[in-house]
Amino acid sequence: MSRHVRAAITLVVLCLLLVAGGYWGWNRLTEPVPEAVEPPLCIQKKYSAGDKLAPKQVVVSVLNAGKRFGLASRTMSQLSDQGFARGTSGNAPEGTKVRKVQIWTADAGSPAVQLLANRLGRPKVVERTTSAPGIVVVVGDNFDKPSSGRRTVKVKADTLVCGPVPSAQPSADPAV
Repeated sequence: MSRHVRAAITLVVLCLLLVAGGYWGWNRLTEPVPEAVEPPLCIQKKYSAGDKLAPKQVVVSVLNAGKRFGLASRTMSQLSDQGFARGTSGNAPEGTKVRKVQIWTADAGSPAVQLLANRLGRPKVVERTTSAPGIVVVVGDNFDKPSSGRRTVKVKADTLVCGPVPSAQPSADPAV
């Protein structure tokens, strides 16, 4: 085969590769972008009677029901400093009236609620579900800061607690 024929065949093959690569690249570039799915901040974990529950095993979210700017974020930071896993922070739903502090939870008898309530003075515990992950602390203008409390509580009966997901990255708005 002559040198010119080989060069022509090589050129044709390279052109075909270029066209095929361009076609593949264009298809990848113009295909719809998959929707980002945020991982959950907590998952339900089972604890048996006799287990000990520590703050690091409990996800807490904080909502601001008052007019004090940044109260939810500060409270979240203080609870996080005490070992609680971070949920989210933000403003409470419009019309929420809380003078000092409340805990919103689906299970008022949960050992996680006991552990958290111990650090908030005497919060009113309200059985209420929200979209915020974990146990929800709602703070009002008369709330100062959480105090130190028990390091663990003993689980009295089998229960589920919303605990942290190892790879979860919390998203908290520092301006709340």
